Amino acid sequence: MENSYSNSYKAAGVDVTAGYRAVELMKSHVARTMIPGVLSSIGGFGGMFELDTKGMEHPVLVSGTDGVGTKLKIAFLTDKHDTVGIDCVAMCVNDVVCAGAKPLFFLDYIAVGKNVPERVEQIVAGVAEGCVRSGSALIGGETAEMPGFYPVDEYDVAGFSVGVCDKSKLMSKDNVKAGDVLIGIASSGVHSNGFSLVRKVFDVTKERLSVYYDELGKTLGEELLTPTKIYVKPILELMDKVNIHGMSHITGGGFYENIPRMFNKGLTAVIKKSDVPVLPIFKLIQKEGNITEHDMFNTFNMGVGFCIAVDPADADEAVRILNAAGEKAFILGQMKTGDVGVELC
Repeated sequence: MENSYSNSYKAAGVDVTAGYRAVELMKSHVARTMIPGVLSSIGGFGGMFELDTKGMEHPVLVSGTDGVGTKLKIAFLTDKHDTVGIDCVAMCVNDVVCAGAKPLFFLDYIAVGKNVPERVEQIVAGVAEGCVRSGSALIGGETAEMPGFYPVDEYDVAGFSVGVCDKSKLMSKDNVKAGDVLIGIASSGVHSNGFSLVRKVFDVTKERLSVYYDELGKTLGEELLTPTKIYVKPILELMDKVNIHGMSHITGGGFYENIPRMFNKGLTAVIKKSDVPVLPIFKLIQKEGNITEHDMFNTFNMGVGFCIAVDPADADEAVRILNAAGEKAFILGQMKTGDVGVELC
């Protein structure tokens, strides 16, 4: 690439040499994610992964795609870019594991107003960390410099994950029955949803994000940039030991939208509000924004980032296994007949 440069393109706002520099800086981060099956290195036209289907009768590929949303505005204002990549991976792999699949590889897409290699490196470092936490390989991606489309100090990040599961082990809505126990797993905070409302509530500025809140034990910016928890490894471990009937990743739409996605109509998830370990950040958002309880549970995870349904006989063991894996798991509710979807009482 010694001869690959264009003064004319650079004058138009695109510096191809900065792109090459960014790739060099990210290589060490990508190397951390390598797992058996990876057949390519970054820089090629396509990422290659050799699928190992040993022990599977009917392998099925499961994919998920997402971005970070307007949480990125917090990263711009604080000039901290090394955690949003974790969010991007988390939003994809947590969805994939809900199907019962093991995430295998990930690709990212970073669109920038101006390619600052060191900033791109920070973003990719976060993506790589997310891949390590989920046991995935980062096998490719794209960094697009788009002057005039994005402001020079802003960017967008998106990605997608591909996983695999034996067809007989895929989650099915038919498996969730009345009487099943719902188990919640704690979130790390707001995760990556509802930030348009969060930014409106706090009228977010650089100065506001630097304010320390006693109830949070940190500044508002630090709290809001806490990356989305990745549940893949503890869930895969649990699947080996307990028969999980259904799983839900609590993202945008909160309880009311996401929990019913794992069961058929004719069932209702009954949850006692007193059993929800609402995190301080959500209490602060509700107070500052004068938001109704319904809207809070319909927008945010409220402290519960993941939910599973199991037979009552397996509930205590499932909680024990998850807690032993370092998660904070708890009985969240129970399934009953009805057509309400989610009943908070």
